[in-house]
Amino acid sequence: MDGTTAVVTGASRGIGAAVAEQFVAEGTAVLACAREEDGLRALAERVREGEPSGELTTQRADVRDEYDAERLLELAARIGGTIDLVVANAGVYHGTAGETPLAEEPYAAYDDHLRTNGRGVYATIREAAPHLADDARVLVPSGRVAREAQPGFGSYAVSKAAAEAIARGFAVELDPPVGIVDPGQVETDLSGGAGHDPEEVAEMFVWAARELDGEELNGAVVDLKTWRRATR
Repeated sequence: MDGTTAVVTGASRGIGAAVAEQFVAEGTAVLACAREEDGLRALAERVREGEPSGELTTQRADVRDEYDAERLLELAARIGGTIDLVVANAGVYHGTAGETPLAEEPYAAYDDHLRTNGRGVYATIREAAPHLADDARVLVPSGRVAREAQPGFGSYAVSKAAAEAIARGFAVELDPPVGIVDPGQVETDLSGGAGHDPEEVAEMFVWAARELDGEELNGAVVDLKTWRRATR
């Protein structure tokens, strides 16, 4: 093992699952959480089949609940002593991507987008902060809709803008760098199944966590073009 400990939220599928698998394969002790236990069990089975050099621990947790988040990050600290990486990935999209006009969304969808995609990121980073190693990093996945208005993305886009603002706020207050990773459209349930392969995107997160200069990451948006220029 490489001696590092990572926490990946929203790890039952999509980007979170791919990122967790990639870090375990490279020797990291990963604590993966999600609300869906079936997805976590499937992740654990895939990791075992891959004969990883690291270790995977799964924990059901709802990042909308600060007490769940607190217990999750305390568990991670017990596993590794300190936490070296946090990927605050947990997110939801209520409806079909690109087909949820803001003026037509149910209030319940708006509220849960903000609770999960905004408050969930806040709770994850806040509860991680006391346990972060000096050279730790925090990565917050996001997308262009957080910065450039597009029709049909409604309160999901609002919530991702909130997540980016939260990341920037922590970036100026915490010593370890906190950055936003924008992998473009990724083939997940949230995107409607179109976009980049999550396994390819996972390599981008590994690069942002281990190779990108911390000053370039902190408070910044790191996108696909930046990654490809740096690694080609």
